[in-house]
Amino acid sequence: MLKKILLVSGLVIFLMAFSVPEKVMKKAEKVIEKQLQTDDFTTEFISIPEAINKQTASHFGDDNFFRIKIGNTTTGYGYIGNAPSKTATFDYLVLFDSNFIITKSSVLIYREEYGGEIGSKRWLNQFLGKSYQTPELKYREDIIPISGATISVRSMTRAMNDLLQSLGTLQDLNAL
Repeated sequence: MLKKILLVSGLVIFLMAFSVPEKVMKKAEKVIEKQLQTDDFTTEFISIPEAINKQTASHFGDDNFFRIKIGNTTTGYGYIGNAPSKTATFDYLVLFDSNFIITKSSVLIYREEYGGEIGSKRWLNQFLGKSYQTPELKYREDIIPISGATISVRSMTRAMNDLLQSLGTLQDLNAL
């Protein structure tokens, strides 16, 4: 039991201290380029004050939440997160339009031998069109399970719910 508590505590500390590795950011930029059908964009990181960040379910670090611009126009937003799988974690990207409606989700790096099917475009399309106004997504009701990827599917569903709820909190606090 103590071993389990230490493992969970370590994972929480790791996720709270999550900083986007360069390799993950490069993969995210490729996904954004493909989604926008141009390489003429910039990303501008959004810093959320710690007092507000503590009120959210997702952790917005200095380099995982950003505005996407073409020229001086904001075309959308992006969020890079990290979620637990069975024995490791995976990195994912969520792209939003300017109204914070999901336009794309992508698993950037999956570190397990099994469960990588959550990275399929077909499965990830379930999140398209969702926003902070969407009721909480429920595993097996709103989100289709994948045999052999139960932990990752539940983790991604929880991560998406946390992210959408957090964006709602930021909206309510006029932090965006």
